Amino acid sequence: MNSSVRPAIAEFLGTLGLVFIGAGAIVVNAWTNNALGLLGVGLAVSLAYATMVTTTMAISGGHINPAVTVALWVARKIDAARAGSYVVAQLSGAVVAALLVRLLLPAPAVEATSLGTPKIANDVTMLQAVAAEALLTLLLVSAVFGTIVSREAPKVGGFGVGLVQLCAVLVVGPLTGAALNPARALGPALVSLDFEGHIAYWAGPLLGGLVAGWLWWKVLLPAADLERPHG
Repeated sequence: MNSSVRPAIAEFLGTLGLVFIGAGAIVVNAWTNNALGLLGVGLAVSLAYATMVTTTMAISGGHINPAVTVALWVARKIDAARAGSYVVAQLSGAVVAALLVRLLLPAPAVEATSLGTPKIANDVTMLQAVAAEALLTLLLVSAVFGTIVSREAPKVGGFGVGLVQLCAVLVVGPLTGAALNPARALGPALVSLDFEGHIAYWAGPLLGGLVAGWLWWKVLLPAADLERPHG
């Protein structure tokens, strides 16, 4: 198989898995009258993230998030053409995941939650939402660099990335949804046609990813890693 197709398929499937479980957990939580709770939803999302990253990292680098791909492009760990193919695969996987949520999960809860589309709380401003998504995405991407990309990284697969996602859900989940991932927001929003506050889920994660990519490229990556590709 073409060397560029295999990684793109891995990114598609990894993002599909992440978005289906992440959005699905919100739908099921609504359907069961908050039986999962914030911690249950957070565990579902973080375990899905850790598993999908670990599953795909040997094939594509385990990005499954446009913000991660942009950060690695900024750090010169991936070229523009491959980064573009990854983002297309990620967004496509997210849309298919949202369609599966609509098809497979209870319709009343699907409609009530807009397929698990992340939401900004009423008492949170757009600026606060963007800042929160940016900061936590910076930490998420730093976990990718520090536990996966760096030659000095401990061999923990996607576990460290999943833990950051869990912390994000617990801290800002009720405030912004803690998407930290444009694909996670776009899939359900596009299928449900609910784009309220949607810009926050692009501006915040991409800003956080850009800052993290620059910081690791210029300051934190070991010298031996600077020219070593990833993904």
